[in-house]
Formats: sequence, structure tokens, C-alpha cells
Amino acid sequence: MTTALHPILGPILGDRLLTPDDDSFAAATRLWNAAVTARPAAVARCRTTEEVALAVKAARDAGLPLSVRSGGHDWAGRALREGGLVIDLTAMRGATLTRDVVEVEGGASAADLLAATTPHDLVTPTGVVASVGMAGLSTVGGYGPLVGRYGLALDNLVGAEVVLADGSTVLAGPDDDPELWWALRGGGGNFGVVTRLRYQVHHLPLILTGMLMFPVAEARSVLAGYADLVAGAPDDLTVMTGFLPGPDGPMVFLCPFWCGPVDAGAPFVDRMRSFGRPVVDQVGPMPYAAALRMFDRNIVEGNHYLLRSRWFPELSPPAAAALTSGAAAVTSPYAVLVVNRFHGAASRVAPTDTAFAQRTPHQVAEVIAAWRPDDVAPDRHRAWADDVVHALDPVSLPGAYPNLLGPAEDARARDSYGPNLGRLLAAKHHYDPDGVFSAVPALT
Repeated sequence: MTTALHPILGPILGDRLLTPDDDSFAAATRLWNAAVTARPAAVARCRTTEEVALAVKAARDAGLPLSVRSGGHDWAGRALREGGLVIDLTAMRGATLTRDVVEVEGGASAADLLAATTPHDLVTPTGVVASVGMAGLSTVGGYGPLVGRYGLALDNLVGAEVVLADGSTVLAGPDDDPELWWALRGGGGNFGVVTRLRYQVHHLPLILTGMLMFPVAEARSVLAGYADLVAGAPDDLTVMTGFLPGPDGPMVFLCPFWCGPVDAGAPFVDRMRSFGRPVVDQVGPMPYAAALRMFDRNIVEGNHYLLRSRWFPELSPPAAAALTSGAAAVTSPYAVLVVNRFHGAASRVAPTDTAFAQRTPHQVAEVIAAWRPDDVAPDRHRAWADDVVHALDPVSLPGAYPNLLGPAEDARARDSYGPNLGRLLAAKHHYDPDGVFSAVPALT
């Protein structure tokens, strides 16, 4: 059926319409998670919203399933559908700053956005890895270093351009299709292809941040100190914790992000140092864009990945014990355990104001199993990730962050939307009645 695409897309895209016979097809279908093996029938490398709309119509006319590639960081591989057409937005990465708003195209990463804002000492919330696409991040949630001060990434969206399943292009915002606007902020790419996003920006010349790493033997005291600190932390302080690979095995880490006056953040960092004996101490003021480079080395393209996730109210002793036991049982030198904090400005949004419903202060755990492609026993790594989250289940909240859930976790994904699920399903039926888009399978 791919031959039906050529008369429509070929004259417009030319050599940007790729099939498996093209030399560049393999690179165009390679994601950072090399465990993804789905093989699409074609890739449409679009440069404009009009080309995206044409590709949507062509795929529907040809009877091909659709997927959208933006940043390509979805570990579960939803950017590639077997036998389908990939709408590739990686050439649509423009970012333009106009006064207090930055507009980015649908393929822009956090790095692309910050390249436009950083020279002006401006920021908007992103995740913690600069290469992650803004569209995928901020239509599902957008946990990150600025969540306490400025909220989730989706809380800073002020408008979006969307190509719907029928190929029409609409605007979504407070004054433009408010129902689609509501659904996009948490419901993900289930309603169309987001080709432009507009974010409010905030003045933030420097952020006090960096890495404190402690011996794994000090995990109990470090995690207990963390729990006590974040329970009363001001909006300006968001802290990540967990376990990262070290030269001799996992190490427990603290990564503070202080958004207020630098001098006022120093006592909080000193307090964190007192939780143990840090063997790495690299905290200092830096531009926000530089802060996002801290975790890049832990996201190695070409490895195989499997993610699991849980929400829990606080890092209680049982939760800390489950994570520490997981670190002790780690099966790979690439595995990572990360705990993000949700609090402050993000928690003061009403649960029904956006599709993202989990607005009480909480922790989100990312359990990242990783191994080399030539590993002869990959099942042990998958089992490790499952064991860690099962140990967290007794203290976990319903649902979990949908961006971190896999295709077999639909029930948990539905629980994530709480009282908003019915309204989201109605919006899905209205905007995409034939289920063309499936970024979050629980909504299809």
C-alpha cells in the first residue's frame, strides 16, 4: 500500500519520502532505544505544517497506521508503528522568541528552545535531558528542575497548532478550541500532530545546581535527609535523588535545583552535604541550559532500555528501602534509579484545570533498565526493573506518569487520569473518532 503514497507525497517531499529501499531509511527509523524493532513502511520527513497535513491525509487514504516522531525519546517506541507511515518532525526544530513567549516547531528539543531563550536570560520548564522533544514532554506532563517555581512544562503552554486526524489544522489555546486545549495538556499526542507550541518564558539568569554523590553505604542517611528536606522545601528548591552508576557500582546522588538568589540557596546545599560524605561535589551557579547536560551521559544511544515507574506520596522509609535494595541488586552498569519531586507551583493547579490530574505533592520514580545489544541474558534486566516497582507498590499511588508507562500498562495509565478520564475519552472520540493517533494507548 505504500505505492499509494508516492503520487500524493512524492511530488511534494521528493527524496524526503523514505522507504526501506532508501539508504537513509535505517537512520530515519533509529531511536535512542535500540530495543525498538518496529519497521514502518515509510517515513515522511516534513518541513511544514502543510506537509504534515498532506501526510496525514495520504496515510488515511492508503489505509496505513500513523505515528509521529518528534524527539524520538519515547522508550516504548510509539514513534514507529509496524507497517505504518512515520511523520518525522525532526527537521521542524525552529524556535523564535517574541517578548514573553517562545514559539517552537513540533520537532524542537529542549536544547533548541533554550538556544533561543538563554541569550536573554529566559527559561521555560523542560525535562532534565536537553535532547528530549518538547512536544512529547509537554503534552503529557513535563516534570523537571523548575516544577516547584514554574510548574510542569504543560502549565507553561499558552497555545498550540495541531493537525487533526482529518488533515485539518486548528489552533488550541485559552481562546481557541478550549476543549482541545484542555485535552492536549496531559492527554498527549492522542488528538493530532502538534506542529507548533507556544510557551511563556521567565527571567532566570542562573540556577544553583550540580551533583552531590555519596557512597551507596550512606544511602539510608542520604535518602532520609532528602525526605525531610523536600517535605518543607520552598518553591525555589526542587531536588532529584536516586542512584547513578559509579566507578565501583551504584552511588546515591542528590541534585538540587535552586531558582532563587544564589546566596539564598547555599544553606540548602550545605544541608544536603551534611547527609553523608560526598565523594563528588560539583554544585555551583550556571545557566539553566548548562544544567541539563548533567544527565546526558546516562542516556546512551544504542543501548536497549526498559522503563518502569511509580508515583508515591513521599520518600518514606519503606520507599527508600525498596529503592536501596534495587540499587544493591542492579544487573547492569548502565541502570539508573531516579526520583523526581512534584511540588510548589505545579501542585497549586486544580486537578480538573488540565488533563494532567495528579496535582498533590508527590514523588515519581523512574526505574531505567539498560543493557548492551549483545547482552545474552536481557530478561534479567527486565526482571530487575519489575522487581523494583513491585517492591514500591505497597506505598504507591494509583496510576503513574503516562510518559513512562509501556504498552502493557493501559490500566495503570487510565488510573493516572483520575476524575479526568471520562472527559479525555470523550475528547478522543470527538477529535479522533477512528483512533488514528495512539500516543497513549489507554485513550484509544
